[in-house]
Amino acid sequence: MLTLDQTLGFLLAALLITATPGPDNLMVLGLGMSRGRRAGIAFGLGCAFGCLSHTALAVLGVSAVVAASPTAFTLLTGIGGGYLVWLGVQCLRSAGTVAPASAGGPGGMTDALPWRRLFARGLLANAVNPKVVLFFLSFLPQFVEPARGAVGWQLGALGVVFTMQAALLFGALGGFAGTVGTWLMRWPRAGLWLDRVAGGVFIGLGLRMLALR
Repeated sequence: MLTLDQTLGFLLAALLITATPGPDNLMVLGLGMSRGRRAGIAFGLGCAFGCLSHTALAVLGVSAVVAASPTAFTLLTGIGGGYLVWLGVQCLRSAGTVAPASAGGPGGMTDALPWRRLFARGLLANAVNPKVVLFFLSFLPQFVEPARGAVGWQLGALGVVFTMQAALLFGALGGFAGTVGTWLMRWPRAGLWLDRVAGGVFIGLGLRMLALR
């Protein structure tokens, strides 16, 4: 088990890092504005729970292999960047037909994709990001206390704490973005332009990741 001081110190650092504008925040914000609260929350939760895969990699030591192998890092970067570009292209091809809040019930705007698919897309978008792999490799061990033993269990517990706080922040961000998107829906064809903005964000982040190669 983690100590109280260990948990609080890690949680504070994790909250600051998660709240700092970055690729995941921009993706959740863009999708929430273009597709509504439910879509933003589902995608945000997917991004958050994608951190569990990086936690598992850190515990198993695979992250160290990826960090030490240029080939593995290049391959993961290519997959991650290509997937984000693909998501962006899907947004650009959208007709922008986002229903207003009255058609979507109390949850706000609706999206053609079920929340499970949006959650899965967020999960995959985070899981294939090599920068998150390296982040977990360098960040989690700083809060491990080797003298207490069970280093693997400590890493796993820290990863779960990080995932839970990310789920709260990303879920709130997706909901807020959806509210903004609902407000913007008062203007004709706003959905089309919001999809274009979201697509541009995804493609830009994807190309930026590919540039790391």
